[in-house]
Amino acid sequence: MILETIVLSGKSFYLRRAVEADVVPIVELMANDTIRQAENSTAPENHVSYLTAFQAIDADPAQLLVAVVDDLETVVATMQLTVIPGLARLGATRLLVEAVRVDERLRGNGLGSSMMEWAIAEGRHRGAALVQLTSDKSRDAAHRFYERLGFTASHVGFKLIL
Repeated sequence: MILETIVLSGKSFYLRRAVEADVVPIVELMANDTIRQAENSTAPENHVSYLTAFQAIDADPAQLLVAVVDDLETVVATMQLTVIPGLARLGATRLLVEAVRVDERLRGNGLGSSMMEWAIAEGRHRGAALVQLTSDKSRDAAHRFYERLGFTASHVGFKLIL
């Protein structure tokens, strides 16, 4: 089911809920990321782990793994949305946007902006009072991208690898 159609420079891109067949192409997009390359191996022996994770994501109604495909059904971008109910901010629901990736050949054409605009609208539709995301400290271009979309670097994020 197509969630959104984006037309850029005469080319159509379709946002849809990811299906199992999208898992390997999505992991390939993540593996092409020089910062997270070591964490996202496309080796066949790792496919079971990715499929298990996909099944958990797909079964959770608070999760939406988005695959963006072109006319040939090639996965060219992805993002994961998570709806988080909370008590803070008068019981505000948050939309967490994670793992945003756009094929490097398509960066700068507006696809990422269109994806994020759709995600923000989807957050509103799902009752979110705010949208949050994290971005690696070294991603200066990504930070400028998010700031152009209206995001502010309001918090310091911490992670603990388990």
